Amino acid sequence: MMTKANHEKREKIRVAITHGDFNGISYEIIINALNDNRLLDLFTPVIYGLPNVMGYHRKSMKIGDFNYQTIDNINDVNDQKINLLSIDESDVKIEFGQSKKVAGEFAYKALESAVADLKNGQVDVLVTAPINKSNIHSGDFHFLGHTEYLTERFGADNSLMLMVSGNLRVATVTNHLPIKEVADSLNEELIIKKLSILNESLKKDFLIDKPKIAVLGLNPHAGDDGLIGKEDKGVIHAAIMRAKENGMLVFGPFPADGFFGSEAYKKFDAVLGMYHDQAMVPFKLLASETGVNFTAGLPIVRTSPDHGTAYDIAGKFEASATSLREAIYLAMSVFRNREKWDEMNANPLTSKADDRFNKRHPADDGLEDLIG
Repeated sequence: MMTKANHEKREKIRVAITHGDFNGISYEIIINALNDNRLLDLFTPVIYGLPNVMGYHRKSMKIGDFNYQTIDNINDVNDQKINLLSIDESDVKIEFGQSKKVAGEFAYKALESAVADLKNGQVDVLVTAPINKSNIHSGDFHFLGHTEYLTERFGADNSLMLMVSGNLRVATVTNHLPIKEVADSLNEELIIKKLSILNESLKKDFLIDKPKIAVLGLNPHAGDDGLIGKEDKGVIHAAIMRAKENGMLVFGPFPADGFFGSEAYKKFDAVLGMYHDQAMVPFKLLASETGVNFTAGLPIVRTSPDHGTAYDIAGKFEASATSLREAIYLAMSVFRNREKWDEMNANPLTSKADDRFNKRHPADDGLEDLIG
């Protein structure tokens, strides 16, 4: 695992970028996101990918001034250049828009290589380009996605998928789960765990003193006082009450449609939804192209763009790199914030930071009245 001493040897943050599915838009958005030499003053990019695929894209996109060096070992990184760390020298066939097993195999190989270097402190943060969950699935990669894979690889008890766009932060209790299984999977302990991860992340990763969290209900109208399902008045409400007893500023459960429709989300530091589409649909509508997927609760910093492989436009070279660029910026911001947090808590005078941050203010009690 990276130590502070490892990082102090470098002036800039090293950003590991895995190439994802090469038959999608990943190389296109990586090139476009990094195609500004001024960025090298801010960080050192290390792309984990395939030289022949990068060469093909550079030629096809007609970007002659996109300069990078190809390396075979992380020890050869040049902090003044864009680095392409070759995970394989194979001459693979690019088939834009097609889900191919070989693309999944190399996506996994890039991930494994980047994670190894992250654990050894050779890179500082991880940014993952989109994968295809179907073709990457194998005996080695038996996960539903990056989030679950990284949670296991870094030995975390749990994690949280947190979508970020500026001050808009939306998380989910359940991730990639069939709708028919969502209600049965919800319980008080799980919701409390996710709220705790979110609350801690808002303080440590975003440096928010007293984060205010809104919790969405599961059913229409948040259950209408038990008329439309029992989960909202039962386990969700109970979890909120326990979170408050633990000093967290948590409110709800709120009906999801009215909450976003009335722009009530602007009054909170984060929102916790119960399932994927309940949170992702409004987030992507509001975030447009600036959304970032951040995995909270891990000992390392990982972000990714909030979109997939985009097979439908792959090879047309019209994809926006904005989300990937924002993912890089957020990864660096969280990394710096964690350094500040550690420095603050290393000072005996601020060692009680959690208690100080969690003190309630009388004005907070009126937050629930903001939403009708």
